[in-house]
Amino acid sequence: MSDQQPSSQSVADRLRHAVAAVRGSVTRRPVPWIAGALAGVLVLGSGGAVAIAAATAPTTRSTSAAAAPSATTSRTPSPTPTPTPTPAGRSVPQDVAGPSALRTCTIDAAASAPGLGDFEGYVMNAATGEVLFSRKGDQPAQTGSVMKTLTTATALAVLGGDHRIPTTVTKESDGTIAIVGHGDPTLSVGGGTVYPGAPTLAQLAQQVKASLGDAPVTTIVTDDTYWNDADAWDPTWPVSERTIGYQPEVTALMVDGDRANPAAATSPRSTDPVGRAGAAFRTALANAGVVGAGNAQIVKRATTSTDTIATVSSQPVSTLIGQMIPNSDNTLAEMLARISSKESGADGSAASLTGVYQKALSSYGVDPAGIVIKDGSGESASNAVSPDFVAHLMVQVAAGAKGLGTLAESLPVAGQSGTLASRFTGANAVARGKVHAKTGWIDSANTLGGYIDAADGTRLTFAFYAIGSSRAAALPALDAVTAATYSCGGQLTGS
Repeated sequence: MSDQQPSSQSVADRLRHAVAAVRGSVTRRPVPWIAGALAGVLVLGSGGAVAIAAATAPTTRSTSAAAAPSATTSRTPSPTPTPTPTPAGRSVPQDVAGPSALRTCTIDAAASAPGLGDFEGYVMNAATGEVLFSRKGDQPAQTGSVMKTLTTATALAVLGGDHRIPTTVTKESDGTIAIVGHGDPTLSVGGGTVYPGAPTLAQLAQQVKASLGDAPVTTIVTDDTYWNDADAWDPTWPVSERTIGYQPEVTALMVDGDRANPAAATSPRSTDPVGRAGAAFRTALANAGVVGAGNAQIVKRATTSTDTIATVSSQPVSTLIGQMIPNSDNTLAEMLARISSKESGADGSAASLTGVYQKALSSYGVDPAGIVIKDGSGESASNAVSPDFVAHLMVQVAAGAKGLGTLAESLPVAGQSGTLASRFTGANAVARGKVHAKTGWIDSANTLGGYIDAADGTRLTFAFYAIGSSRAAALPALDAVTAATYSCGGQLTGS
């Protein structure tokens, strides 16, 4: 069989003869010959169909010259369909034609940049669910801080946006009181803090004074047994994350995220967050006038009493998410992960997280089978989540489904806010304000995942992983492939 199509001249001749025959037949015997004449036209072959289409197709507009340089178009794209509102109230064009033959724009050049290292990527049309691009998109891999989007979704599913994290003080006997942590890292000494509106030790101490009056305190118990702190530090985390100040040991009781400088987001952390919290609480009690507190002994153990004499609570989880996501706060992420485990009925351990996340994330209608969760922040290179899964979750995030609007509103925006404020420069600036995504950065990977309001109005969701390349090379390469995706929009094809 030949791959050649019939010539345009032979097609035209055959069409003229067929039409003439049909007219004559209709004039003589209109009823019996209509079906036969139409069939005669149809069997002219594929060449005739092409000729008819060429004669009747509307003139289309070529891809804008302002598109990112790395997005290329192989054919004239079809007109953008009329937008229809998504559940989030935004407009996204529907892919009414459906088949990938209508998609003509590629990002192959940008997706092959050396700066992407061992690249994994996935892009889908949020309205139709059509996969527009996949480069090893179904392979689970390290996520970096894109993991925080899964942590947020899990916390919203398990805890809800209105949940507050308590810190309590119980009264034992013989001058002993206990401060009991339930995972609130924002509890503050007071003064400067990276968590505006956080509860303070002074508030707790004043309640203790009001309850005890002139009764002395001789012993302060520090109770962080809400979860076992035996796995407070993951062995895959570089120790420099703690000494430089990106990550504390994960204990249920700490103050100011265990930062040496409470007002600095990146500040060295200690090897004893619980002891540091106990010492700060003792100072707060003394300042509040609690008798004997300044010389009280500090003992780490579980409290023996349920007689609560003081309580403060964190701000709502929705507020904590708004503090965590834009700045990629590892401390809040780890705490929300462990609290979600405890509140879901698990034991709060790092080992429980995979099961906890899978159950919570499945409530959004996505399939979390195969994901591996080692921590809440994404610090571990042993986490394993595919770009495919992130992109599917982002469909729900972009739509604001089941409270996920909290996450959508917190995502950094290209060139405007959060960890993307200084990104997307030069030729990639075309996508500024249009990319809403969580960044990720660990020694072995740089990542980006979120949603894009593309140049043609299509809402896309995506995840791109640059694995094994340097940060200096990976960031501009990630921005370039994302900007190229923005320019292609619904015309993007991975073939």
